[in-house]
Amino acid sequence: MRKNNSSDITVIIPAYNEEKGIGPTMRELQEVLEDPCYLVVDGNSSDRTVEIAKELGAWVLTQNGRGKGQAIAEVLTHINPMTRYVVIIDADYTYPSKNVLEMVQILEKNPQIGMVTGNRFSKPFVLKEAMCDIFYLGNRFLALAQHVLNGVKLRDPLTGFRVIRWEILKHWNPKSKGFDIEVELNKHIVKRGYSIQEIPITYRKRLGKKKLRIRHGLRILERILTLICS
Repeated sequence: MRKNNSSDITVIIPAYNEEKGIGPTMRELQEVLEDPCYLVVDGNSSDRTVEIAKELGAWVLTQNGRGKGQAIAEVLTHINPMTRYVVIIDADYTYPSKNVLEMVQILEKNPQIGMVTGNRFSKPFVLKEAMCDIFYLGNRFLALAQHVLNGVKLRDPLTGFRVIRWEILKHWNPKSKGFDIEVELNKHIVKRGYSIQEIPITYRKRLGKKKLRIRHGLRILERILTLICS
């Protein structure tokens, strides 16, 4: 697979007890990107997540708080100012790193696009075993809610695979603590006057234990409601 000189790319990988997925996730990224900065934000894992990440060359930041949103908020202050693009990808090996270069190229060619995201719901790309029906329906409802209430039209607003211009993130102070960070980030990009482009991706069954619960969906909906007047 062709590599790319990626010294101006920072890869953020939020992780909590992801010893099964962090290794395959990072190794696949290393097949695509030549020399990015890998920042793994660990939520005080009790397994070998940190050990594996360090063995593979990542710089590991231990979270002071908990949750994906808090992880991203904490790591933003540690990003090299020379970074041009920030990749955010989950540590469970569900997202294919092969799409990163395509996503970066879209940003290179289109200055009006602020973020490129991986869309899991472009048939026939989504695998049935990767997402059960209740979570699929929840995603569809929340996509509609963010479109109607926040003016952000995305087929997959909760995707965990994104490439964003660093200039848009560097002064951002996210309020979300958990999985609601995704909808807050979507709104931030649009509010700054940029568009968001989705590309179809494959979506694999996660490695390790699933952490998303129905209560997280309710928290995401609450965040969408708070963003109405922002």
